[in-house]
Amino acid sequence: MSPSFFEIVQLNNGDYALRRIDDDSAPLVKISFSTEAREMMESRDMAVAKAMIAAGIEAVGNVSHDIDWEDDELDVLDAQPAYTLH
Repeated sequence: MSPSFFEIVQLNNGDYALRRIDDDSAPLVKISFSTEAREMMESRDMAVAKAMIAAGIEAVGNVSHDIDWEDDELDVLDAQPAYTLH
């Protein structure tokens, strides 16, 4: 299997997306900022989107080795609400 390369693009609606370079299907991640957030960032929204994606990739790398992929634990996750409150 060949390695995948990714790119961050700005979509027509102004959102940012992470996608595979060689694949035009749905992006892996989309980031959307409100008008108020864009005004507060003063044209630094691309830098913030890059930082958010980098942090997400790092977080996945940190937790992926801690996940126990046993089937019996997946049943417990299904009972949880469809959202997470932070």
